Amino acid sequence: MAVDTIRWTGKSVRIIDQTLLPGKLVYLDCRDVETLWHAIKTLKVRGAPALGIAAAFSVLLGMQSYKGNDGRDFVKTIEKMCAYVATSRPTAVNLFHALTQMRVLAKKNERLSVAMIKAILTSEAMAIYEEDRAVCRAMGAHGAKLIKNGATVMTVCNAGALATADYGTALGVMYAAKEAGRKFKVYALETRPLLQGARLTAWELRQNKIDVTLICDNMAATVMKNKGVDVIFVGADRIAANGDTANKIGTYMLAVLAKHHNVPFYVVAPKTTFDLKMKTGREIPIEEREADEVRRFANIMTAPVGVNVFNPAFDVTDNALIAGIVTEYGIIQKPYGTNILRALQAPKV
Repeated sequence: MAVDTIRWTGKSVRIIDQTLLPGKLVYLDCRDVETLWHAIKTLKVRGAPALGIAAAFSVLLGMQSYKGNDGRDFVKTIEKMCAYVATSRPTAVNLFHALTQMRVLAKKNERLSVAMIKAILTSEAMAIYEEDRAVCRAMGAHGAKLIKNGATVMTVCNAGALATADYGTALGVMYAAKEAGRKFKVYALETRPLLQGARLTAWELRQNKIDVTLICDNMAATVMKNKGVDVIFVGADRIAANGDTANKIGTYMLAVLAKHHNVPFYVVAPKTTFDLKMKTGREIPIEEREADEVRRFANIMTAPVGVNVFNPAFDVTDNALIAGIVTEYGIIQKPYGTNILRALQAPKV
């Protein structure tokens, strides 16, 4: 999937404005931290790995305007900026991992000149970007083995190139399977209320000439029962130490349906999406978004004005419902409490 979702131009963070897809493919240059913060908050850029990259690049944006020569003062500025960017969205842990990585590195080198610290941080941000590209390919290669020729696959939300720097997570598995010569079809859930499955995943898969059929979220059970689904792949925004997984709202529902219909349900995510400080999914912070995302559809009111709305952006899938977690290290299987720790400490395979 050749799409340049996010990159550092040397002066700005260039992203695809994903709120305009599939109607328009528009690139947005974020030239200051505030603009990038707003882009993250409003989902112009989204997807856990891409948010980690955006966080790293936000440091490069913020340090451009610093003109002083005091390394310690410069590091304090970086720390304040990282704290600000951390307020954008609460659930995707990749964002926080990248901010911590950049902040700790700056602090470690605060005795150096500002120019040297800037060079070190630039190198680190680019390393985060390049690592995501390599990790996407590794996850794709491992997960592709789970797609048999002639299979029917299902997914929710968007966990593809638009959510990463390269191949994607869940969709990366499909791209790798296609490159391996396998033929299969995909059912993509539309993913209410913001339609990432309809607007983004369906667009991506068609761009890559993969057979995709779009369905409403509430059609998943009927499709499993009457059409047959062989395997389900989803992405993740945060994975607890026990394997409980936070992902886009509707993922938990899909996992429950998969269990009933005996469909293996796989999560695809890199090491940076694991949060081992969270013992279970009950500890994962869940973002709640504004009510009009549900009350409105394409700027048309579809509900009574002022009606109460509950709008969590994510839900948590219990580890018991997950057949395996595809990572750059391979496929982690149960018992997750032991095997996650073992896998993340092992060299990549």
